[in-house]
Amino acid sequence: METWRERILQFLFPAGSNTWLAVLRLGLGLQIILYALSLENDWTYLFAGTGSGLVSRNLGEAILSLESPFVPRLGWLIALGEHVGLSEQTVLSIAWVSLLGTGCSLLAGLFCRSSAILAWFLHLCAAKSGAFVSYGVDNFMTIGLFYLMLSPLPDRYSLDWRLRKSRPKDSQVLGFWRRVVQLHLCVIYFFSGLTKCLGSGWWDGTNIWRALTRPPFNIVPPEILVRWKYFLPVLGISICLIETGYPVFIWLKKTRMIWLICVLGMHIAIGLTMGMYLFALIMIILNAAAFGPGVSGTESKGSAVARCRPASV
Repeated sequence: METWRERILQFLFPAGSNTWLAVLRLGLGLQIILYALSLENDWTYLFAGTGSGLVSRNLGEAILSLESPFVPRLGWLIALGEHVGLSEQTVLSIAWVSLLGTGCSLLAGLFCRSSAILAWFLHLCAAKSGAFVSYGVDNFMTIGLFYLMLSPLPDRYSLDWRLRKSRPKDSQVLGFWRRVVQLHLCVIYFFSGLTKCLGSGWWDGTNIWRALTRPPFNIVPPEILVRWKYFLPVLGISICLIETGYPVFIWLKKTRMIWLICVLGMHIAIGLTMGMYLFALIMIILNAAAFGPGVSGTESKGSAVARCRPASV
């Protein structure tokens, strides 16, 4: 029992550097900046209230209130701004500038903890208030920012590490949060792959064809797709295998590098062929942070048992 307990502790609290946290922070900082810049011209149009936006924010937030009144939303900030005499337009502009600022702050590694918390809150408000126009990238950005704000910041590559004396003291917590991110990705990919396997569209290439020919994702010319139509079933089956096999082969030392390259390549292909650049980037960031550092097995393991003693957990 003692041996099993030590093995479980070694798995949940692995030894290692905080390089993965730096990758996550830098990647999410870049992601937030690009996300905010992509919405600069349409920010007010997407999140304005009744009669001013694409879809009324009030309608989306009313539906959101039926699910839970405690989910963050831009309406909270606008209501707060009205108490101090700020218009809806002004509050929305401040929210956008603040979101962009948190991305720059995370990229520089300055005020990492507060920037991560504010970025998570502002992005969640925008994603929930604009639920009618949000998609997978918003869910994964929320996940990444949630883990970032809970992780033991700052990392050694940040300005906070160099300018401030307060640094994380418990390296076990650092390893634990990396494990949580890794396990979360395994669950996501496995059930995504399992769902694909249950339908015939991925086995015969039909879903690949539909995805690449449906506006606004129809970047690849149809004549090229027709020319390579016999390759589509192979591509669909490969995606099913990569995702369902992710929880197994990403952990094995002999296949970890191969599987990580396959997953990153899959998301790069999605970004280039469908124009889903932000979605591809956030998935690359999460995978690179979770399994990138130490992928060749060179991470320090000498103190793993020492860090996992029962008295220190």
